[in-house]
Amino acid sequence: MATGQSPSLEILVREPDGFFIWNGPPFADGQPSVKLDKVQCSSAKFSEDGLKLMVMKSDSQISIYDCKTWREIRSFQVPNVLAATMSPCGTYLQTFQKSTSPQDKNVVLWRIDHGDSVHHLSQKNMTKATWPSIKFSLDEAIACRLATNEVQFFDPEDFSKGIVHRLRVPGVAAVELSKTPGAYVAAFVPESKGMPASVQIFATGKDVQSPVARRSFFRCSTVQLNWNSGSTGLLVLVQSDVDKTNQSYYGESKLNYLTTDGTHEGLVPLRKEGPVHDVQWSCSGKEFAVVYGFMPAMATVFDKKCNPLLELGSGPYNTIRWNPKGKFLCLAGFGNLPGDMAFWDYVEKKQLGTTKAECSVTSEWSPDGRYFMTATTAPRLQVDNGIKIFHHNGSLYFKEMFDKLYQADWKPESPDRFGEIAELGKSVESLKIDGTKPQGQGSKSSQVSSKPANAPAQKPAAYRPPHAKAAAAVQAQLFGGSPSGELSKNALKNKKKREKQREKKAAEAGGGASDA
Repeated sequence: MATGQSPSLEILVREPDGFFIWNGPPFADGQPSVKLDKVQCSSAKFSEDGLKLMVMKSDSQISIYDCKTWREIRSFQVPNVLAATMSPCGTYLQTFQKSTSPQDKNVVLWRIDHGDSVHHLSQKNMTKATWPSIKFSLDEAIACRLATNEVQFFDPEDFSKGIVHRLRVPGVAAVELSKTPGAYVAAFVPESKGMPASVQIFATGKDVQSPVARRSFFRCSTVQLNWNSGSTGLLVLVQSDVDKTNQSYYGESKLNYLTTDGTHEGLVPLRKEGPVHDVQWSCSGKEFAVVYGFMPAMATVFDKKCNPLLELGSGPYNTIRWNPKGKFLCLAGFGNLPGDMAFWDYVEKKQLGTTKAECSVTSEWSPDGRYFMTATTAPRLQVDNGIKIFHHNGSLYFKEMFDKLYQADWKPESPDRFGEIAELGKSVESLKIDGTKPQGQGSKSSQVSSKPANAPAQKPAAYRPPHAKAAAAVQAQLFGGSPSGELSKNALKNKKKREKQREKKAAEAGGGASDA
């Protein structure tokens, strides 16, 4: 539970007719209270620092809300708008409009505080690699744009200066600025005329044209570029549409790792063949976790030198979520997998509990690192839409079903504003976990989820998977005894009866064959 000056958690929930804001857990009386009543919209998205909320409404109207007061502070009328996004600190709004002619400057950058446009660009279409057109580092100290054969840099304080310097990279198809600080930019160049594809890392300062690190590879259709915080390491997930070994329908994937100091350029040593399903850096940027291999997939935590630190076992997993405080990990199997989740304490190197959240579309830790929320949302799934919130150990804290749910997001907060996770054991122990009571409809998932509710209160013992516990319970029912080892009255009676029958058979059998 957050203490002292820790901010309260808040959750954005969006239904077909609009969004509202809940007060986050812990909930009074097991139910969230509404902090902001429903606002009609077609989409809503927080800035990365959580201070502003961008809401797209009907009639091409985009509203910006202050997340402290939940009041609208600015409104933009942008005809034929197809997409919009905010810069990480909420300084700028970027919009993409339907173009009527090639000369149209259909990408507009607006200053949110005074509402004026500060920069215009032309862009034919919008793809994952080209939107947003202008990319910012998390602290907004660097702003750049992918252009033909070059990366263009701007002064984020004054866009009227135009392009302040250019980095020439022939054939560049995608760029990714490092997070904090924005000292580096990664540039991807696809295969061309027999030349391999490559990812190069450049410093973002002026007059820089030589890469500080480079990695080349063949059989590459797409890449995902994943920077750590601290801007020291880049994970490059290279995927090809065709697997030359014909082992995978989904093609082939390799995970490469490059460091900005040039000490490491190579493949991450994964111990199992098959696709890389997910990879995520820890909040410190000193470790990363990977889920990989043909099912059952493996999961491993590596350090910054690609040495394995912790094996998280194997199972039907394709998702890894690292808690913002770095203490806990959730390993899960979502999408076309059955929704198994395993919660780990990374510091203690032990598993805390397992549960299920079937049909989850989105999943994320709360900013304070104490809760894990999954959501089943439309349009991906049209039935069983709902939100589940779990404790850090996998016990179900809250569940709410919706006729139709489009979005469920934690309001971003800096994890540094919350108390340390070390206090967590006491705060969870003091809670009598009965958060499922208001929604206690006895669904299979809630029954499974609530089993490990008391796990953290016990002393760490050798981990027994759920199927082993279930087998022990069945054995106790069949053969007398209980999982704790004590015999019930009925079991004692049955035991005596069996002993008498054995004695009788032994006496009758004499030298004959006995009935096993």
